[in-house]
Amino acid sequence: MRYDAAFVNGSWVAVTGPAADLVDPATEEPFATLRLAGRSEVDASVAAARAAFPAWQAADRTGVLRRVRDGIAARRAEFAAHITQDMGCPPKIADAVQVGAPLAVLDGFLSNVDRAEEKLGHSLVVREPVGVVAAITPWNYPLHQVVAKLAPALLAGCTVVLKPSELAPSAALLLAEVFAEAGLPPGVCNIVVGTGPEVGAALAAHPGVDMVSFTGSTAAGRLVGRAAAETVKRVALELGGKSASVLLPDADLSKAVKATVNNAFLNSGQTCTAWTRLLVRRDQHDEVAALAGRFAEAMAGRLGPVASRAQWDRVQGYLTSAKASLVTGGPGRLDGHDRGYFCHPTVYADVPRDAPIAQEEIFGPVLSIIPYTDEDDALAIANGTPYGLAGAVWSADREAAVAFARRMRTGQVDINGARFNPIAPFGGYAQSGIGRELGPYGLDEYYELKSIQLDEQP
Repeated sequence: MRYDAAFVNGSWVAVTGPAADLVDPATEEPFATLRLAGRSEVDASVAAARAAFPAWQAADRTGVLRRVRDGIAARRAEFAAHITQDMGCPPKIADAVQVGAPLAVLDGFLSNVDRAEEKLGHSLVVREPVGVVAAITPWNYPLHQVVAKLAPALLAGCTVVLKPSELAPSAALLLAEVFAEAGLPPGVCNIVVGTGPEVGAALAAHPGVDMVSFTGSTAAGRLVGRAAAETVKRVALELGGKSASVLLPDADLSKAVKATVNNAFLNSGQTCTAWTRLLVRRDQHDEVAALAGRFAEAMAGRLGPVASRAQWDRVQGYLTSAKASLVTGGPGRLDGHDRGYFCHPTVYADVPRDAPIAQEEIFGPVLSIIPYTDEDDALAIANGTPYGLAGAVWSADREAAVAFARRMRTGQVDINGARFNPIAPFGGYAQSGIGRELGPYGLDEYYELKSIQLDEQP
């Protein structure tokens, strides 16, 4: 694994920037030294992407991406092991979710690659690639988020400069090896590992970049949007969330609560779509709180650590300042661990709807149970945050659940635990972002539309 190099124009180029330790969050021990790239590597990568852009239009892009998909599958165990070491995801989840989901996403794109030209009146509407894309991805799903951006960008005919998180870069660096084996032409995808303020900011403002696709916090997304605005480049932002799981009174409480706890604590709560608010009618609150506590305690032995010391400190800050009824968990290191960033799976009950733990994205295994009076009150709570990324509705009456979901101001809603769909549009309302990822709608983000008005045929 080349932690001291950038992947530029199909080759590894030595990086001599500042050194940073990569730390295993389960042991708190460094396992590698990363050299951080800077502006020179950004400039070289953008130049390579621009030079590769014309020829990539004529390449067998679908064939290359199919080989990339097969290359990831062939090295699945290797990807999963690197992700576990980088950010602490337990091995079974790393395999099933951290690698399994990107493979499903790739399959979804490869089955929806044909976005045909269309005729509107006497106009021919054609799709053309945006150009050079800067893809900036986070540490919590370090392969999935990369694939969700690179696959549609490359299939559309764009070339890419990828900046993976410097906290969990291994999956992206291993992907460079897969690209080389799959025959991806030099310069089509370049990988530069550096910090957000250095490399991320340089990419967002770079005049040679035509589009920025960013996944991360809402605060960082604002900075990306401001920097990109100087050159009026396209921006796609997938940002934070504070999603609600709404239990209508006729829901199967045990099923709904168990699924909500599992969702909220997946990846140790480090998931932007996590249902971290559980909304229940007031007269069912105590029963739901008891269920949630029991299910959370059963998960204690299955949680991995949060990804870093900074994330541990963030979660502990919320836990020590929370003003609500603690059902289970709380501050401190998970029992049985004398090292590592292991948090208690924590449930708070009777949480005020405007409390920080009910309004702010914690990114840790923390669930807030919030009582409501009637459906209109539940809707007001569900819609009552700055975010709008995901959510869930539970009811014995499917039509009633769908009717409630239609009123939620959020990008995706699961009804009674419906499974993830890798070809459905993914993205948020309000401060959860701009644009959509996955499937045909995700592919459309990387196209420009051109109208060609046709003359009358003689």
